[in-house]
Amino acid sequence: MGILQAIEDRLDTLHPKERELAEKLLGHPQEAVGMTISKLAEWTGASSATVSRFCRAMQFQSFADFKMKLAAELASQPASGQYQDIVAGNPLADIVSAITANHVRSLTDTTNLLDLQQLRAAITALHGAGRIDLYGVATSGLVAEDFFHKLIRIGKAAAVFSDHHMQLTSAASLTERDVAVGISYSGETLEIIDALRYAAERGATTISITRFGQSTLSSHASIRLFTSSSEAGMRRGDMASRIAQLHVVDVLFTGLVSEHFDEYVPRLERSFQTVRQYTGKRERNPL
Repeated sequence: MGILQAIEDRLDTLHPKERELAEKLLGHPQEAVGMTISKLAEWTGASSATVSRFCRAMQFQSFADFKMKLAAELASQPASGQYQDIVAGNPLADIVSAITANHVRSLTDTTNLLDLQQLRAAITALHGAGRIDLYGVATSGLVAEDFFHKLIRIGKAAAVFSDHHMQLTSAASLTERDVAVGISYSGETLEIIDALRYAAERGATTISITRFGQSTLSSHASIRLFTSSSEAGMRRGDMASRIAQLHVVDVLFTGLVSEHFDEYVPRLERSFQTVRQYTGKRERNPL
């Protein structure tokens, strides 16, 4: 699960009292979601201030926000409880079932983690941007490419960069009227961190899309969007995490078009008709 996995990942970095709180939450999440902040503090031997500080450190607006999202995640947890990895000699029917379950789980976990206020801030920034630069490498680079294709169709001045030098060159020319989007599942991809940090220094609005929890990349973003943090391991090939990132991009794009329907839909229609006109069936000149 996204939230509990993120807590477990951070155990070694927490202060003693916060770690005791985290261990209690990991062992008894169902009990925790039914408690008030004072009751949880008493149960874990912490103070209410420690609980509030812990929730903010885990990227939640408040204890109530944390409890609501943890309850939603627990309610959507499948019986298997874990993402399924690649297994040697697995029957094809089982592979279809496992990959489908992984993707559905990733989408559900990511949806539970989405912060509507941060989403709205991102949509507002994208709409008002003079220019939108997208940074990503490897699998996250493919997601950045997908977002670029969407933005171009509605007439936004957008560009996508996967080369480190070009990312920095791009960031150097941004202004306070522009937006930079950094995409990295781990949130620790050095190239993306460099580019987003410099874009922020230039005054651009910065948006990060990372797995849930604290990361270096999200610390340099003015708007932070998160995906499920449960997928790990070399053999999974970044499949569920890619689906989760694409889900966030699709939500952003749909929200952007929906909120400014009269402006963007005619552009979508024009781009569709233009491509159809010039790439549809037509008679070729004989040689």
